[in-house]
Amino acid sequence: MSSSASASERRLRDGAFDRLAPEVRSWIREQGWTGLRDIQARAIDAVLDGGDDVLVAAATAAGKTEAAFLPILTRIAGRAEPGLAVLYVSPLKALINDQFQRLDQLCERMEIPLVRWHGDAPQSAKARMLAKPAGIALITPESVEALLIRRPADASRLLAALDFVVVDEVHALLSGPRGLHLASLLRRVEALGAPGRTRRVGLSATIGDAEAAAAWLRPTAPERVRLLQDGGAGLDLQLRILGYLEPLDADGTDGAEAEGAAGAGPVPALDAITDHLFASLRGSNNLVFGGSRRLVEALSDRLRRRAERGEVPNEFFPHHGNLSKELREELESRLKDASLPTTAVCTSTLELGIDIGSVRSVAQVGAPRSLASLRQRLGRTGRRPGVPAILRIYVREQELDTRSSVLDELRQDAVRAVAAIRLLAARFVEPPLASDAALATALLHQVLSVIAQRGGARADALHRLLCGPGVFASVTPGDFAELLRGAARTGVGLIEQAPDGTLLLGERGERLVHAREFYALFDSGAEWRLVAGTRALGTIPLTNAVAQGTLVVFAGRRWLVEEVDERAHVLQVSAHRGGVIPKFERLFAEPTHDRLLAEMRGVFEADDVPAYLDARARTFLAEGRSAYRRLGLGRSRMVHTGRDLHLFAWRGSATCDVLAVILSMLGLPAEPHDLGVTLPGVSPDDARAVLRRVASMVPGDFAAVAEFVGTIQTAKYDEHVPETLLRRFWARRNEGVLARMPGLAAEMLDGVPEA
Repeated sequence: MSSSASASERRLRDGAFDRLAPEVRSWIREQGWTGLRDIQARAIDAVLDGGDDVLVAAATAAGKTEAAFLPILTRIAGRAEPGLAVLYVSPLKALINDQFQRLDQLCERMEIPLVRWHGDAPQSAKARMLAKPAGIALITPESVEALLIRRPADASRLLAALDFVVVDEVHALLSGPRGLHLASLLRRVEALGAPGRTRRVGLSATIGDAEAAAAWLRPTAPERVRLLQDGGAGLDLQLRILGYLEPLDADGTDGAEAEGAAGAGPVPALDAITDHLFASLRGSNNLVFGGSRRLVEALSDRLRRRAERGEVPNEFFPHHGNLSKELREELESRLKDASLPTTAVCTSTLELGIDIGSVRSVAQVGAPRSLASLRQRLGRTGRRPGVPAILRIYVREQELDTRSSVLDELRQDAVRAVAAIRLLAARFVEPPLASDAALATALLHQVLSVIAQRGGARADALHRLLCGPGVFASVTPGDFAELLRGAARTGVGLIEQAPDGTLLLGERGERLVHAREFYALFDSGAEWRLVAGTRALGTIPLTNAVAQGTLVVFAGRRWLVEEVDERAHVLQVSAHRGGVIPKFERLFAEPTHDRLLAEMRGVFEADDVPAYLDARARTFLAEGRSAYRRLGLGRSRMVHTGRDLHLFAWRGSATCDVLAVILSMLGLPAEPHDLGVTLPGVSPDDARAVLRRVASMVPGDFAAVAEFVGTIQTAKYDEHVPETLLRRFWARRNEGVLARMPGLAAEMLDGVPEA
């Protein structure tokens, strides 16, 4: 593992190695390790000493699995007590399969049963484990849920005497439906055994808020979580940001336009990017990240056709969630085997810790929007001692003419790329969200699950089990009662109450709980249909708040939201005459954090030209800074172009989305984007009048904003939750953003709009 013999010998002399079981020490020697890594030595002491929980945070390929399991196996060796000793929970089946291969030989040597427990795992091994519960189970949250509901007695026999629960990929579970789901499941699993018996060990990539991660791992006692963070020696990175100009006549909004024909005019940016990828990556293993499935398919198709034209074997293959499991696993195995040069063109599906070996380089089409994701991706390359990580970022900017949007003139993609690299050097990672949009649906899901598991439950017992310290702590008894009444109301019928007060599943609740898709709380991602009159325009995924009067950009045009149909997921829209549409609009992309936008503003105001920019990217940076200064954005938050009024918030996506909703509520058609909000057809005087109203808002006014939001049902079971409760939770979730709105409006009023 470590190539530095002297450093490893020092760590061995420190005694961590000697504390491991003899079989574990023999196995380490047989692997050819020259020693333990620092994070592993520290984890051995943390797990073997005392009874605290442990959170191991380190980069990909830092040896986190071994850091946890070498001391855990030492601790449970020779255990005779019936029941599982260790439950390892991972959000990915592929990661479970990887960990099984890494642990199987050692567990067999130590006579510790090890079983994979997910939908694709062999049934025979599960049957043996049920017959004689012992050892370690590697399981997904969905399989834990299924076990509790379908086999409650077996779940108690398996899980009541756990010594350890190991949670992998903690950083990916700190927010979102799967994080809410697993946090609740851990609480329910612990309730099966003796209080305080089971220790929790979390494995995570670098995290932006250690206290929040500790509170997620052990909500009742976060102060007892020992954080072991691998600071590392700094990233040895070879970096290049390459710029590409999109011709005016090319449709470059998402990269899925048809490949340009030879000699047919200007080369589309994606074609030129494909040429560079093909020339640079052939002959080695690499990852290329695109921002959407459509972009991934477009790139993969172009690269395959390049290989066909050159009459050489294709080395470029797509990887995203819509592909079959067999196609994804075939590509993962090819990368791991490393006998054939292979480049995976992927969405975020290869970010998490699936073992695909070390790749030579990582490329990204489009500037990073998340530093956490960028760090995860970089962890795939430069894993061997003395071998640098290689990162290429391809930025596309639109060719400009007299009709171009101000937002295109600012060269946002190039500036965001530079800002992201600055934050990478500063070791910034976004903290998790304070609350989650799926809170209500997750709680309803767990209520139904517990009722099914226990064959009925009283309301007070449900509240005590689910709503103690942890992810549902903000849910008051009144909130909980409203949720239950909503689930029992006529037309919903998910639960019903027996004469003695016991809550039971209703007929509809029985059907819902026993459907296979119930076990997974996350949704595949609902698409909203855009309809203009009777004409269907297409579908879009919605990740931000939309209300009547909000503007959306689709198919190169602005559309005004006239009506929101929550049940049918339909936005009734009408064409809106406005100013110039930016060529590379946000298209409901991954959210951005306030810190990234602040850093972008810093890049605009600086004069340095990073050496890692190629000539075209340097030009983009210079053009963006020139536009920033010409527009007076250093002293003003407003730019009026004659038809559009642009308000520059310099805040992240959450703030811009809520600002657009408030302005729409107050009568101004508003379109959120990465830098702020655009108000087509609005004069500076009208905008200032509305901003003064926002600046004078008090907390009591914010309830009206929650009432105005149209797309309030965003999670899997929100349709069964009372709308009043969803709006109350939305207000709580956005409480911090709403509280900052008066100050932001005052900032925007401080200055004279530039013509």
